[in-house]
Amino acid sequence: MGFEEITYSEDGPIGTLTLNRPGDGNMFTARMCHEVRDCLNAVRRETRTRVIVLTGAGEKFFCLGGRKDGMEDTLLYAGVLPTLEMYEAIDRLQKPVIASVNGYAVGGGNVLQMVCDITIAKESAIFRQVGPMMGSFDAGYGTWYLEDLVGKKRAKEMWYRNPKLSAAEALEWGLINHVVPDDELESATRKLALEIADRGALALASVKAAFNARHGGVSGLSRMAHDLLLRTYLETEEHHELSAAFAERRAPDTDKFGH
Repeated sequence: MGFEEITYSEDGPIGTLTLNRPGDGNMFTARMCHEVRDCLNAVRRETRTRVIVLTGAGEKFFCLGGRKDGMEDTLLYAGVLPTLEMYEAIDRLQKPVIASVNGYAVGGGNVLQMVCDITIAKESAIFRQVGPMMGSFDAGYGTWYLEDLVGKKRAKEMWYRNPKLSAAEALEWGLINHVVPDDELESATRKLALEIADRGALALASVKAAFNARHGGVSGLSRMAHDLLLRTYLETEEHHELSAAFAERRAPDTDKFGH
């Protein structure tokens, strides 16, 4: 797809999206955010992949958050925070997204792994929110989702005190799902992704939509209803009979629907 700041590859049912700016801590720029969004929107429209793995290039950084340089035009003229578009693309994707944290997940990078459905991390990974140390904050995904994961008191501590959490501490707090030895992260991530890929795609899409609808308000509920309509009702005998009856200008045979 001609990306410059991410890479994307497929291996069977697994798609791997890699933040590819290792020399700058895989910090996301406006371009990277838009590339992640565009990549996931393309994945949404195909049926080859069943699980997406999101990780960072190199062995030290998952993502150190956002880089202000290069974002000014997007913020001032488009009126859109590009990180929000990236988070929303992960939320909207009907397929499970696994964050494979291969190093520091700091600031927006920690929010990024929180927005993913499941997080697996290597033992040496570090998790931290640093916004208030620089006069910044995330009053959306970074607070609501964090509270869901670790509880209100610990979420406030992460934002007020900005402690560094080891992978073991992040696991204890409920911030992540799995911790594995550093040299096993790739293989453990693949094993986890293959296990999930073996589940029913419709069931996974429906469950993900239901989880996300709680914070999505009418938009989240509408998305869930729309996806369920496309994947369930439109395949039913009831839908086919009603559609055929309408096209043929006749009364539908509703007796066979059983309700």
